[in-house]
Amino acid sequence: MKLQLIRNATLRIQYAHLELLVDPMFSDAKANPPVINTANDRRNPLVPLPFSAGQLHPDVVLVTHLHPDHWDQPAVDALPKATPILCQPGDEDTLASQGFTSVTAVQETLEYEGVTIIRTGGHHGTGEIGQMMGQVSGFILKAEGHPTLYIAGDTIWCDEVKEALDAHKPEMTVVNAGGARFLTGDPIIMDESEVIELLRYAPYTKAVAVHMEAINHCLVTRAELSGRLAAEGLRDQIEIPQDGEWVEWKA
Repeated sequence: MKLQLIRNATLRIQYAHLELLVDPMFSDAKANPPVINTANDRRNPLVPLPFSAGQLHPDVVLVTHLHPDHWDQPAVDALPKATPILCQPGDEDTLASQGFTSVTAVQETLEYEGVTIIRTGGHHGTGEIGQMMGQVSGFILKAEGHPTLYIAGDTIWCDEVKEALDAHKPEMTVVNAGGARFLTGDPIIMDESEVIELLRYAPYTKAVAVHMEAINHCLVTRAELSGRLAAEGLRDQIEIPQDGEWVEWKA
């Protein structure tokens, strides 16, 4: 198993015999306005793609939710409409309305060409803000003879994440760790402190930190996360890839 961070939460994953694309956001740098009610007004995405999206030819696309930093119009335009897409319940009608002809909502568990795909829950923030952000999902990938991969998605550290870790004991866990937040309220995805909690809770998993330095309200940098984890003695338990960088599972 190996994965490539493309940018933000967009991942290319080679798992078993499949190539998966997760949460494609293909917009050019600065093509979109800033997220409002945040600490700066930088246009999004903050950085360009590390290579042309035309180089990607996934067997299947996983969409954790439809926020525009995870699924945008350039991705809709670029992906062939026959591309199989797996999503959370409630998003399938929107994807179908965009012309995609092979959309499947993962209710709980789906067997897809020899790979078991399990949808997991999460909380995209706390309180009223968390409710406004709507439903989000993650995915577990399992296949005989391959390590279990957990893609946590846009979630804070919460009971649903603990339950997924407890139930599946993933060898690798992808965490969206940019600490995105608004001017008021708590972070809406994990920040340094919550990544530390996850790593201490699940010392058996190798984490990969993504969703950093690409959207204006994600305030945790790679350097800040790396330094904090080093100070806590946890740096060896996590990979913090640059855009375009591959991470390979090693037992």
